[in-house]
Amino acid sequence: MAHDYDLFVIGGGSGGVRCARIAASHGARVAVAEERFWGGTCVNVGCVPKKIMVQAAEYGQWAEDAAAFGWDMTVRGHDWARLAAARDAEVARLAGLYRRMLEGAGVTCFEARATLAGPHEIEVGGRRVSAARIVVATGGRPVRPEIPGAELGMLSDDVFALRSMPKRLIVVGSGYIALEFACILRGLGAEVDLVYRAELPLRGFDQDIRAAMKEALDAQGIRQHQSCLLDRLERSGGGLRLHLRGGRVVEGDALLFATGRAPNTEGLGLDRAGVCCTEGGAIEVDEEHATTVPHIFAIGDVTDRLNLTPVATAAGHALADTLFGGRPRRTDYRNVPTAVFTSPPIGTVGLTEADAAALGPVDIYLARFTPLRHTITRREGRRTLMKLVVCQTTRKVLGAHMLGEDAPEILQGIGIAVVAGLSKEDFDRTIGIHPTAAEEFVTLRTRTREAGVRAAAE
Repeated sequence: MAHDYDLFVIGGGSGGVRCARIAASHGARVAVAEERFWGGTCVNVGCVPKKIMVQAAEYGQWAEDAAAFGWDMTVRGHDWARLAAARDAEVARLAGLYRRMLEGAGVTCFEARATLAGPHEIEVGGRRVSAARIVVATGGRPVRPEIPGAELGMLSDDVFALRSMPKRLIVVGSGYIALEFACILRGLGAEVDLVYRAELPLRGFDQDIRAAMKEALDAQGIRQHQSCLLDRLERSGGGLRLHLRGGRVVEGDALLFATGRAPNTEGLGLDRAGVCCTEGGAIEVDEEHATTVPHIFAIGDVTDRLNLTPVATAAGHALADTLFGGRPRRTDYRNVPTAVFTSPPIGTVGLTEADAAALGPVDIYLARFTPLRHTITRREGRRTLMKLVVCQTTRKVLGAHMLGEDAPEILQGIGIAVVAGLSKEDFDRTIGIHPTAAEEFVTLRTRTREAGVRAAAE
């Protein structure tokens, strides 16, 4: 049976666009449908605009620190409207670039919602078209907790629509998004209360990093309410009151829920095509990203595997090469470097100490120090933490973790070493660049402790 397209991609985010563009470069007839904005969450209401806001907050701290280095300057405050205009202009430029890249590659673009009408059929923009293969790359969406008054709180998308900065912000959550927005708004001058369920922020990260992050948040004046469960949210005058179980109340002008995201699968017609989802709504896929229907694939956050933009992009590229490029390959979900753009930021790659110790005995190398800049500024809460997790048997570096200035930039390079399986001795014989913080990763000579010995013996 002849089809209108060799490949139809539902979703114009980073993963879908990469998959479509590479497939077209291999000669496939490709179409993409995007109903909201080209570039997806990352470009429009995620990584890119958030990083611009992170940088805005950094300038305020640098201006405060300048006096320690002899600069005489006056800071008159921050202009939220000017930042929002510059941020939104850059977002619009990038979104347009995504669309132009697709068109330049010969991809047919539909600015409309697309749904599956059958195993090979797609309803899009009032038309029905067919494709030999289909990729679902619709990403995820932020969700509110199920408490009374939850509709009064913002989600992460809403922050980018604010026309002015709330003077008192309550942030609920302790993952990437919660901590990044807490640090951004605090850096721009807001009072911030951070409410979360656990004893430490950043569940799933290395324990030393989590503890150091809590200290850093305290040093910035972010009020932390840990080990708390939500009861209800209500209006109070011109602001909000968040009631916690046990009777505590936190007040603010606005509240941001950053408590999780859900896959965007609702209403896609997956059942009509025979595609199965998990109880949480994520599309089930195998190692080749094939769904329960062999010619329908899913990539990115809609699969809820490792929800990072570069992972979705890599998966889209690999899938296009496999299907149309004659170069079958899989996306490797191991040792994926990642960063949290807090103040200070975090970079990490590989196994945490706890995960590595569960597999066998490991040596831990850890350093905490004040970076050179802040030996001058005396700014509190800017101590750097750097850590290596090393297998005792093979001497391979299983994990590298850092909290401190430039951590994301440094860990991108360290990530290459961990993915390549380099040993602690490979790190040791590498000459450091002095004076930098990065050199500490190749000068860690003294073992701090060992872990996992009991687990290995058992």
